[in-house]
Amino acid sequence: MSASTATMTEVRLYRSRGKVLRMVLLCSVFVGLGYFMLGRPDAPQGIAWLSIGFFGLGFLFGLYQLLDRRPQIIVNEFGVFDRTTHHEFINWEIIQDVYLIAVNRQKFICLVVDEAFEPSRKKNKFRQGVASLNKEFGFQELNISLGLVSIDTMRFAEFILAMRGAEQPEREGLVREAIANL
Repeated sequence: MSASTATMTEVRLYRSRGKVLRMVLLCSVFVGLGYFMLGRPDAPQGIAWLSIGFFGLGFLFGLYQLLDRRPQIIVNEFGVFDRTTHHEFINWEIIQDVYLIAVNRQKFICLVVDEAFEPSRKKNKFRQGVASLNKEFGFQELNISLGLVSIDTMRFAEFILAMRGAEQPEREGLVREAIANL
C-alpha cells in the first residue's frame, strides 16, 4: 500500500504477490497431474486434458496478475475504485450502505447503491439476471473483492463505511489516517 502525494491523497492497495504466487503454484501442480495422467492408459484422458486446460488458463491468468503492478483498489476523497468491479470511481454520495461478506474464505465488501446507479440498469437482460442472482446470494452489484489483497478486511470495511458517511472536508483526513493505520 502506498499513497500518492502529488495533488490528491489516496490509498492504493496492490495484489499480494504471495497470494498470487500461491495460486500459480497450485495451478502448476494440477497441470502437472494432468500431464502425468496423459501417460497412463488407466487414467481418464478427458479429465487429464480438462485439468491441463482449466488449470493452464489459471496458471496464465496468475502470471498476468503477478506481472501486473497496477493498483487493485484506490480510495480517495471522491470515491473508491476497484479494477475488478467497475471501470470508474464509485462516488461516496451514491453509496447507501456497506457490509462485509465471506464466501469460501474469500472476503468481499458489498456496496449498496440506489437502483438508479446500479450498473446492470444499462445492460441487457442476461446481465440484469446475473445481477439479481448476485443479490439472491447476499451480494450487491458493486462488490470489492479482497481475495488477492493483504489487508485487515474488517478495518478496511470500517474505513469504507466511515468514508461513505463523512462529509467532503473530513474525507482527506480519513484517507491520511488510513494510510498510516491500514
